[in-house]
Amino acid sequence: MKNLFLMRHGKSSWEYNVADRNRPLNERGIGDAILVGNHLHSLGISVEKVYSSMANRALHTSIIVMEKLLFDLNNFQVNKDLYDFSGDQVEYFVKRLDNSLQSVMVFGHNHALTELANRWGDTYIDNVPTAGCVHLQFDVISWSAVQKGTTKRTIFPKQLKIK
Repeated sequence: MKNLFLMRHGKSSWEYNVADRNRPLNERGIGDAILVGNHLHSLGISVEKVYSSMANRALHTSIIVMEKLLFDLNNFQVNKDLYDFSGDQVEYFVKRLDNSLQSVMVFGHNHALTELANRWGDTYIDNVPTAGCVHLQFDVISWSAVQKGTTKRTIFPKQLKIK
């Protein structure tokens, strides 16, 4: 059984005249990442490896969430293939993961994450919002065999703010 957590970066700031990959999180993005990270921790979510896009907003989101999960940063890696908006590079990345890993979290971008959540999950998601997390589960032993799985849960900041 393979578990994949796809998490979109938090809301980014457009205040600065910087390249796309250098855009920082804004205040809401930081708050939402904290909120989702705390909720993941309260659920007892545990992952073996975390990967992030090299974009500043994805990196910052991943650091916040990993802190909330008390995650060992020795099992964290940045990968340029995750700076993807179509989903093709992320799919290629996931299908090449080490098969000894059972549970992985990937921080990335839209439209890629919504596309993959719908391609691989069994619940249609119109849009994975900023700081949104989708937990997919696959009944396979090899990441390369990932096809259609089960959408175990969605954790979106808006849902958590209603409570």
